[in-house]
Amino acid sequence: MALKALHVSDIPSIDIVPESPFSDGVEFKVPKFVVIGHRGHGMNALQSLDRRMRAIKENSIMSFNAAANFPIDFVEFDVQGVVFEKRITELCLSEFLAYGPQREGGNDGKILVRKTKDGKIVQWEVEQDDPLCTLEEAFLNVEPSLGFNIELKFDDHIVYDQDYLAHVLNAILKVVFDHAKNRPIIFSTFQPDAASLVKKLQSTYPVFFLTNGGCEIYEDERRNSLEEALKLCLENGLQGIVSEIKGIFRNPGIVSKIKESELSLLTYGSLNNVPEAVYMQHLMGIDGVIVDLVQEITEAVTNLITSAMVIDEEGLNEKLQLHSKPKFSQHELSFLLKLIPQLIQI
Repeated sequence: MALKALHVSDIPSIDIVPESPFSDGVEFKVPKFVVIGHRGHGMNALQSLDRRMRAIKENSIMSFNAAANFPIDFVEFDVQGVVFEKRITELCLSEFLAYGPQREGGNDGKILVRKTKDGKIVQWEVEQDDPLCTLEEAFLNVEPSLGFNIELKFDDHIVYDQDYLAHVLNAILKVVFDHAKNRPIIFSTFQPDAASLVKKLQSTYPVFFLTNGGCEIYEDERRNSLEEALKLCLENGLQGIVSEIKGIFRNPGIVSKIKESELSLLTYGSLNNVPEAVYMQHLMGIDGVIVDLVQEITEAVTNLITSAMVIDEEGLNEKLQLHSKPKFSQHELSFLLKLIPQLIQI
């Protein structure tokens, strides 16, 4: 887990969760096929040969606003109530913000490094750098029409008690309720107990459970399959699931079960940077994708808007059909859904 853009504030006690500015909350339903920018304009893959993966510092104000230049609905980013790097060094807010370029004086701060998946420590270098930010700064400085998908980040290897989770979540909720105004918000998290607790602490914003969909195995069984994710959502009144797309493609039949349960379904993963994979998800009824290649995928989704010629009694009328689907028969679509799991056995 890399160092993230986040907010640390004075932690309120559990009995002073801020009142929702809305009534009792509303049922949430994704209105259309949505595109969400991963960590803003896209995550940084520092060892990638693709320069697009190192273009703009992820989880930064610059990255969020760069994403807003394209027709996306949300940006996704990670928020933690306690800042730490690789569970080794705990940092206070001032220490955290001392890394990377500094807002005041134009000086460079401490060198920011990152641990790659293969264990290497590399300097975090991108073409367009930007200071680290807090959640409050994101609310104040990012295009207000852009929705925030706030991932509540916790360590995969720690078992948290309810008091600690409440301690952290209350801090984050205070910032959200103080600054969100009319900005669309979605909460998501891989931590099952945090998902259920943030739903109990507020009813204004939808809560989605994040899952690898069985692509990785954890000690907590609730994290190990889409079936467990569905069960968790139904037991706790959550509004949706965000799955690694490989988990969906390996188990395409789960989509209908999720939709029949009236839950929304979003996906993430490297396959979401492939237009054809995104198009297939649209056909399957998935509600949206979290992507790194914001420009390319928004263009691909826009191309789903086609014009159709409709003949009526008065002649030809051209009507705009949003996200129209190709004319696959049910047999052909069934074949594709059976084929996909075989294609991605990697």
